[in-house]
Amino acid sequence: MPRSDYVSTVRRIVVKIGSSSISDSNGISGEKVSRFAGQISQLMNEGYEVVVVTSGAISAGVAECRRSRESLTVPQKQALAAVGQNVLMGVYREAFSRHSITIGQILMTEDDVKNRHRFLNIRNTMNMLLHMNVVPVINENDTVVVTEIRFGDNDTLSAHVAQLVEADLLILLSDIDGFYYDLSDPAPADIISAIDDKIRTCAGDAGSSHGTGGMRTKLSAADMMLRSGEMMVIADSSSDEVLTRILKGEKVGTLFAPADYSYLSGKKKWILFHARPVGRLIVDEGARRALVNKNSSLLPIGIIQIEGHFKPGDTVDVVFENTPFARGIVNYSSEEVAMIKGRKSSAIQELLGDEYYDEVLHRDNLTLLDNY
Repeated sequence: MPRSDYVSTVRRIVVKIGSSSISDSNGISGEKVSRFAGQISQLMNEGYEVVVVTSGAISAGVAECRRSRESLTVPQKQALAAVGQNVLMGVYREAFSRHSITIGQILMTEDDVKNRHRFLNIRNTMNMLLHMNVVPVINENDTVVVTEIRFGDNDTLSAHVAQLVEADLLILLSDIDGFYYDLSDPAPADIISAIDDKIRTCAGDAGSSHGTGGMRTKLSAADMMLRSGEMMVIADSSSDEVLTRILKGEKVGTLFAPADYSYLSGKKKWILFHARPVGRLIVDEGARRALVNKNSSLLPIGIIQIEGHFKPGDTVDVVFENTPFARGIVNYSSEEVAMIKGRKSSAIQELLGDEYYDEVLHRDNLTLLDNY
């Protein structure tokens, strides 16, 4: 199938722009940012909705404060990011204003997508910005982020943002022009439909001193998009009119497109890719078969044991013989599940004094993990 057929239904796009794509020896390059603003303006005029994920805050802060990027401590990076965010957004604002486009900045941490309420709030904000023809410009909040709540690279962040806004296509722009099975190949791979072990072994390290993301992080982002039934492109940001050519279906970079469309609801995408499980439900063989083969809900009778402390609305993993195979949003607290596990649903009212749900995990709030 030609690329033009793949991209023909695309309407909402997330564009990740790497540090190397907008930086030069003097810091953030207004000329480079303007090139992207012009292309995005053209896409918007053609009816596309565009979200930008940008790197460059620390690079901008380093240039502004005339510091060396080498051997920076975490507090120094956070301080420079605070300086650089202002500089970075000023450059973006000026570039987009030439096309009469307003931008809106959103700073995120991984914790924002792990928490369901914050996830929904950010999604609502982004959807409203797009409705207002405002371009959301997203970056990781490096001024406050710590290891436990950081994405670590903007390839990963952009994949989460693409899931969050339910984008049809994610475009990763950097100094890498696509995926190569072998570096001696004359051109990158054209279309890849799945991330397998062979592809993972071909992944290298970061391609630039400006950024933290390399091919491994890009493949992780591609894997997330493919498993959701959506597409991603890796392309060289310096290619002429790279964004508009991708949307025309030209062979630019590498397209990751699923061979078979597998739809996941927005809630199930969040459960699979974003949620942080806080407990585990160990189940018997009957429950495992019902969930895997029959798309059933998890009833209390199939639960053998619980691990962790959780409350209604938390996310838990479902485990059989020490292997997590499903994940879902639980209807009962850990204390309540401990009281009803192994019992029929008809006994819930008698045991708890009231009956809210027949299921501990409803099938609409439950998804299978990769190994199943």
